[in-house]
Amino acid sequence: MAIVLETERLLLRHLELDDVNVMFAIIGDPVAMQHYPQPFSREDAANWIKRNRRRYAEYGFGLYAVVLKSSSAMIGDCGIARQTINGEPQLEVGYHLLRSQWGHGYATEAAMACMKLAFDQFGAEKVISLIRAENLPSRRVAERNGMTIEGETIHAGLPHLVYAMRRSNYGQA
Repeated sequence: MAIVLETERLLLRHLELDDVNVMFAIIGDPVAMQHYPQPFSREDAANWIKRNRRRYAEYGFGLYAVVLKSSSAMIGDCGIARQTINGEPQLEVGYHLLRSQWGHGYATEAAMACMKLAFDQFGAEKVISLIRAENLPSRRVAERNGMTIEGETIHAGLPHLVYAMRRSNYGQA
C-alpha cells in the first residue's frame, strides 16, 4: 500500500481496485454528488480508480484514498488533478467523502495536505479548487484552507467558482 501523505488523523494512499465499494458509496450517492451532473455507477467508480492509478504513473499524483488512522477505514478521496481552465493548465485539489464523515474537518485536513504537496513537491505556482456556487460545504473547506475566489468558469458543462491559492500566499491562511 503506497502511503503518500500523513496528517494528524489521516493517511492518504494510492487508490486500489479493492476500494471500489467505498468509492461507489461516495460517487454513487445522489446527495454527495448533488453538485455533479449525476451520480456515478459502480462501473464508473471502478474507472475512477483506474484513471487515478494511471495519473500516478503519468504525473506522479492523482486522487488518493483518505483513511482514518484511528480505524484504518477508507472514508473518501482527496488529491491533485490536472485541469485546463480558460485555456490554462492548473493543478486542482479535489475531495469527496462519505456523508457519514462530513462535518469532522477531514476534507479540510486532507485538502491542506494535498495543497502542500502540490506546492512543495510538484512546484505549483497556484492551486485551484473548482466548486459549484451552491456547494457551501466545499466552499467552506476551500476558505478554511486560505483559498479565495479568483473567478468563474464552465467545467463539465456547469458553472463553477474557481477558488485559488498562490504560492506567494501559501502558509498565510
